[in-house]
Parts: sequence; C-alpha cells; structure tokens
Amino acid sequence: MDSYTELKEMIPDGSDPNLYPSMSGNNPAPIGFEGQDEAQRASNLYPSVADDTPAPIGFESQVRDELQENGADDSTIVNMGSSEEENEKATLFFRDGKRKIDFVLAYEPDEEDEDEEKKRYRRSTFEKNIVDDGLILEHEDKETSKNGKTYFTKVHVPWKTLTRYAELLNVNMPLAENDMHTEFADYFESCWNKIPSPFELDEDVLPEETDYFTAPFNRSRIDQFIIKDKDTFFTNAQRSKICYEILSRAHFTDDDEEDDRHNKKFGIRKLLDNQTYNAAYPLHDGRYHSEHSLLTVGKDNDRHLLYELWARPGAWFKYQPLDQIRNYFGEKIGIYFTWLGFYTTMLIPAATLGVIVFIYGLATILDDIPSSEICDNPTIGNYTMCPMCDKRCTYWRLSISCAYSRATYLFDNNATVFFSVFMALWATFFHEFWKRKQAEIDYEWDVADFEEGEETVRPEYEATVNRRRTNPVTRKEEPFVPLFSKCIRYFTSFSVLLLFLALVIAAVFSVILYRIVMSAFLYGSPDNFIKSRATFISSISAACINLVIIMVLNMLYQKIAYFLTELEQHRTLTEWEDAFTFKMFLFQFVNFYSSIFYIAFFKGKFVGRPGGFYRSLLDTRQEECDPSGCLIELCIQLGIVMVGKQIINNITEILIPKLMVWFRSRQSLKEKSDEKVYSRWEQDYNLASMPALGLFGEYLEMVIQFGFVTIFVAAFPLAPLFALLNNIIEIRVDAYKFATQWKRPLAERAQDIGIWYGILRGISAIAVISNAAIIAFTSEFIPKLVYKYGYSPDQTLSGYTNFSLSNFQVQYLEPESVPDKMNIEIFGNVTQCKYRGYFAEDPMNPGSYNYTMAFWHILAAKLAFVVIFENLVVFCTWLVMYLIPDMPYEVKLQMLRENFLAKEALFNAEAKQKTGLRQSDRAST
Repeated sequence: MDSYTELKEMIPDGSDPNLYPSMSGNNPAPIGFEGQDEAQRASNLYPSVADDTPAPIGFESQVRDELQENGADDSTIVNMGSSEEENEKATLFFRDGKRKIDFVLAYEPDEEDEDEEKKRYRRSTFEKNIVDDGLILEHEDKETSKNGKTYFTKVHVPWKTLTRYAELLNVNMPLAENDMHTEFADYFESCWNKIPSPFELDEDVLPEETDYFTAPFNRSRIDQFIIKDKDTFFTNAQRSKICYEILSRAHFTDDDEEDDRHNKKFGIRKLLDNQTYNAAYPLHDGRYHSEHSLLTVGKDNDRHLLYELWARPGAWFKYQPLDQIRNYFGEKIGIYFTWLGFYTTMLIPAATLGVIVFIYGLATILDDIPSSEICDNPTIGNYTMCPMCDKRCTYWRLSISCAYSRATYLFDNNATVFFSVFMALWATFFHEFWKRKQAEIDYEWDVADFEEGEETVRPEYEATVNRRRTNPVTRKEEPFVPLFSKCIRYFTSFSVLLLFLALVIAAVFSVILYRIVMSAFLYGSPDNFIKSRATFISSISAACINLVIIMVLNMLYQKIAYFLTELEQHRTLTEWEDAFTFKMFLFQFVNFYSSIFYIAFFKGKFVGRPGGFYRSLLDTRQEECDPSGCLIELCIQLGIVMVGKQIINNITEILIPKLMVWFRSRQSLKEKSDEKVYSRWEQDYNLASMPALGLFGEYLEMVIQFGFVTIFVAAFPLAPLFALLNNIIEIRVDAYKFATQWKRPLAERAQDIGIWYGILRGISAIAVISNAAIIAFTSEFIPKLVYKYGYSPDQTLSGYTNFSLSNFQVQYLEPESVPDKMNIEIFGNVTQCKYRGYFAEDPMNPGSYNYTMAFWHILAAKLAFVVIFENLVVFCTWLVMYLIPDMPYEVKLQMLRENFLAKEALFNAEAKQKTGLRQSDRAST
C-alpha cells in the first residue's frame, strides 16, 4: 500500500489527505474551517476526486489510476492528464481554480531547533489574526513540494477586503475614459507614427491601453467606477500590496495589543527576521518563456510579455514598455526604469559630442606644437631634467615624457573647454526635461499627491516609538518623537558619520603613500623601459588598489548607514529612505571621488621646487606631475574606477542571482517524478530575493556614474560614451533580474525618485565648479593661452616648452635630494637641470628662487576664467529653467478635467443619496 492510499484511508468520505494532512491528527484544522466536522472540512477544502475538479497537486497519477478502477470514462482521464505547463498554471489559484493566490508564506520547520515550538505558535496565531482581518488561507504540505521539506501557506484577498483596504489606502481607480486630446498633440503624434522606427514596440503585440481618469476608491460610490470584472478590477500588483498591508500589521501573539505593539510582536517582516517564515512573496504570473511565438500566438501571461519585449537580450534596442512594467511591478519600480531610460537617452548627444572631441584630439595630435617639441626637437628632447624623487631617482631626459605628452593632448585640447560648457548645460536640460517627464508619469500613474495623502506610518516606527500625540491633520493618535530626542539622535548619527568619513580619507591617504613609494622605486629601476613608464605603472596600480578599497568599504558603510538611519526613527518609508540615501551617498561620494579630487586639484600643486621641497607629509617629498601635467593621470584614475566599477557591478548582477537560483532549486530539480508538479509557488520560492534595500543600489550606481559623467568630464570626454554603453546593458540586466531571477517584488507606490533628484542637482552644481577648476588649474589650456597671446613673438605655441620650464643650479640641491647614482657616463657633469614651474633665480641672492611675472599673469587668468565660466553657465542654466515649464500644457488640462469629473461624481453621489432619503420619507408617510 503506498503513502497516498494510507493517508486517504485516514480521511472520512474518501477526501484527499494532501489538502491538509493533519486533519485526522491533533494538529489544528485549516484556518477558517474550525467549526466544521472533519468530513465537512475535507469536502469544503477540496471535493472528492470523483467529481470534475482537478486532482490534488502532486498526486495526479494516483487519482488517475483510481478513476480507471472505478470505471471513469476516457474524457475524465484525459482531463486529468493535462500537460505540465497547464498543471503549473493551475498553481496560480487555490484548488477551486477560481480564487487567485495573492501572496505566499513559506517555511521549513527544523525539529532540532529549540525555538521551533515558538515559531509554530507564532505562525498559528499570525494566520488566525490575518483570517480575522479578512484574508483566506490554503495550506500545502511539504509532501507536495518537490524538495519535500517546505510548507506553503497561500493567501487570497476576497473582494470585500480588497474594497475596504482600497478605500483606506486611497487607491485611485478608473472613473471615466480620458477624452482629452489636443489638436496639436494629435497632429504631431499622427505625423510621428508615420515614420517607421526600429525602436518602437510592435502594436500588434502590445496594443495601446485605454486611458482613464481616476479618483480615490470609495465603497459608497462603487457604482460610479468602471468595473468590468471584479476579478481584474484590481491588478495583481494592487492585490498583493493590499495583502501586504494586512500582513505587515497583523500580530503573532495573544498578548494585549498595546503590549504586543511595544514589544514589536507584529508584522510579517518581524516573522521573516526571526525565521518563523523563510519567505513571503507575491507570485509571478507564470513562466517567462514559452514554446510559442509572441507574434503568432500572443502572450501567455504578463511576465512572458515583459520578458519578450523588455528583459530578453535581443530587445536591447527597443523602447521599454513602461506602463506594463508599472502594472506588473508597481509605480516605484516603474519610475526607476522610466528615469533610467530617460537618463540613457539623454546620454546619446553627450556621448556623441564626447567622441567627436576625442576624434578631434586624435586628428590634431601631430599638429600640437608643445608635444612635438618634446618628441621631435633634439635640443629640447635632450634637456636634463631634475630628479623626480629623493635619492633613488637620478636625472633624466625630457624626451622620455614624449608618449605622456602625446596622450595628454588627446584630452587636453581646445575642444575640451567647449565640451565642458556643453556638459554643464546638458545637466540643466537633463533636470528640466526630467521634471516634465516626471509630471507626466505622476499624472498618468496617479501618484501626484501620494506622499501627502496616501503614505502611511512605518510599522517599525509604530513599534519603536512609545510616545503618542494627536496628528494635527488626521486628528488621530499616532507615535511621536519629541524634538529633544530627535536632536540627540541626529547629533549621534552625525558624529558617527564624520568618524567614518575620516576613515575614507585615511584610505585615500594610504593610496597616496603607496603611489609615492612606488614611483620612487620605479624611477630608481636600472631598466629604462620601467623607468620611462614609472608614472603610468604607479598610477594604474594605485587606481586598481583604490578600486578594491572602494568596493570593500562600500559593504561596511551600508551596514553603518542602515544602523544610523534606524537610530533616527523616521515616521514614513519615504523619510527613512531619504535619510538612508543621503548618508550612503555621502559615504560613496567621498569614497569614489576623493582620490580623483586629489589628483585633479592637489597633486603637484604644493610640491615646492628643487632646493626647497615641501616635506610636511611624513617628512617625505610629495608627488610631482609630469612636465606635461597631471591630466592624463586623472584620466587613468577616472577610467579605471568608473569602467572597473561598471564591469564588476554588471558581472555580479548577472552571476550572483543566477548562482543563488541554481543553488536553491537544485534539490527541487533532482526530483524527476511526474507525480509532483513543480508548482508556481515553489518555483518562485527558489528564486533569489530582491535586496532588502530595494532599488537603492540601482539608483546609487547610476548617480555615482552621473558624477563621473559631469564632475570630471573635462578630464575624460569619453565618460558619457562609457556611461551610455553601460546603461544600455544595465537596463536589460536589471530587467532580466526582475523578470526571471528575482521573486516578484512587492508593488510599492512612489511619487518620484525621491532625494536622488536633489542629489543630482547638487552634483550638477559641483560639476560647474569642478570643470572650471580642472580646465584652469589642472589642464594646460590657460598657460598656453597666456603664452600664445602674451609672450609668444609670433602668436603661436612655438617655444611653450621652454616657457613652462625653469632652470635650477644643482649645487643648491638639498642633501636628501642628491641622486645616489649620478650616471655621469650619460649626463656628464650636470651643473643645472630643468623642472616644471615658473621660477627664476634672484641675481642679488644666489640660490634663492622666486616666482616670475608669468606665474602671476597665469594665476590671474586662471581665476578670471573660473569666474567667467561659472557665471556664463549659471546664466545659461537660469535661462533654460525659465524657458522650459515644469509641467506640459496637456498634463495641466488633463488634471483639471480629472478634478472636474471627480467633483461631478461626488455631487452625483450626494444627489442620489438625497433622492433616496426623500423617497424613503415619502414611503414612510
């Protein structure tokens, strides 16, 4: 006798035991059926196998055999033999095949765990309470799962509960079809649609959806909403969100509610943290792949449609189906992909112009007079240069820096200045056009007033705050943190923040020391090949080490920022996310950019001169720039950190979820038996979970990239191109994760990208100052300009190399700067050497060197350039902001129309109510 027959005989009336295996034991009855006898419970939970309903999941073959023995006809048995895919589709519903599964709770009991009894009690109490709140549950025993160890509790939200919570949460629902279309917009759209585009989505596959005016749902006016089908009136995303609201506030003990709240004994998140449940998630709509063509047969489900049109690598050049993303994943994720797509599109003109600037540098590199003097002029190329470090470094020929000077010109030419001004204006256009786009999606997705009217108090805030006060707006009592407590918490958080920012600076300091030591070691090498490339090698190796330090510190900072944000006790989820984001970005900003700022604005600026070097840093001579400047080092640092970070992130974003899914599902895939269906809830259980911080990591990655693209673009014009290529990949990688590798995330609502917009504006402001300073103080643009128009006899750059170098009498070298090896056989008896700077020996005081007048002329020109550059960009920015309205005119009209219809609906409901009252009064009289 097999296990199915044994269990079946234990249940009265031949009902199936796998619906709830404990029915004949001492365990509690299924939630919601406590008042029925066992036979009645069994038949209600799942009818007898002899009727037309499907067999219990996992035991189709036994039921088929039983039907044959009882003489069932072939049609019944054929229905039992449905395909694996059809069986899998059936697992999107309860066993009755009608009620949708809106949420799944999964747990794997461990009998050896001493807390297992407590966990069982918490689950039982929690499930009883959510049933009392209006949810319906159905259980799956571990025997029906492929891995044989996971229990699943399926949750359904009935219509009555949906409407009650939709009203409480102010969910906007369709009120009337949108009839607002301006003639100009219609004409423009019709003309645009006549132009074929390979980027457009196929309308046959993705027909245009009907646009509706919406209003907050209200049960008393339910007849005024467009309800075609109760099963589809609320989307799956809305249903799961409502379900989660109930789960997040349900208690899991029988204590007094107030004591329970103070002890934090409520909410599904707490049960997940203490491992009472292993997972809680809404279901995906089905498989993301299909044997049939999307064009010929159509979509199997919304997940399949999103994969084919959005997440599939072959769709990389197509527009994103943003409305479908929003309907499936919710507004918060929809807004992220809208912003990412908008940002990527805006990068196209920036990347194109950056490539043109780089090509200009390549095309004119041989026409650059200063680098040609170093490379081709035998007199200038044979200049004896002063040692680059103490003791180990010896004299060297200027011609060694030939390749360095050529490479510098690629990024340090006249076109770079124009490109910097363009990028400053580009950032302004980006912000202004995004505000318009955001206004459109705020209206279309009904989130314009979300943060003011819909957002509720965080459950964690309710649990941790003991003080209460009456909300001046809602007149309801809610938790409250007094001002003195806030001040103490914020001061503590700020102090810890400063401490760890200092740790970042210390890490940068260590990289600087490494570069100094490595440069000295390489310059002292007897190998001329290594010696001539000492700056390149030390810069590249230091940048790689810095990248590793950055990635390691990121993991540490995330935990610290999370702890500090929890300490501050923020009321709403938006406030919590904004505070966490600010801290984490501040960490990342210093972490990623500090070494780049050092090279751009400090390296080689405070070195001193031969005979008078500054040694304030550990009594060590500081780093010097090549005679061609530090710009190429800045470019190397930017390229390695920016591109290296993008490569690491993309690899980890693809590999880690795949490895996690493979690891979790390997046990289930070992089970080859056809008797068990690999149910949708178990397949989703084996998927990786979305990170606890949600989209934070995705936004942070893009915002840091935005900083590279704008703040240092004067040093690396190819940054927009690398950002564009990365983002094209990033969109599809993120889409692939969401659609195939991650459990379906909770459909959360959001009004905008949050504090990230303010951070982006701040980065743009810093970028104006940074690019002006890089052009003025790091590049050779201003010194060349001053020489050309102030010192050159023929208004050209001929002789600029001599102009930028100073002479030094080696007899005045400090003892610690004298080379160990003089290499007399190469340089002869050296009496003077040259170095980068604008110094001249005082004829009245031999051995004393002062700044020349050229130095002060160049300094004045640099300061003037910074002032002119910043004022020009600020004026252009103001002009763009003034000319571009924040909200499109069409959106304003539609909002006015929607508000009018909402008022009309309210008046009509009031009129109907008054008419009903009059009729009832007449009837009573």
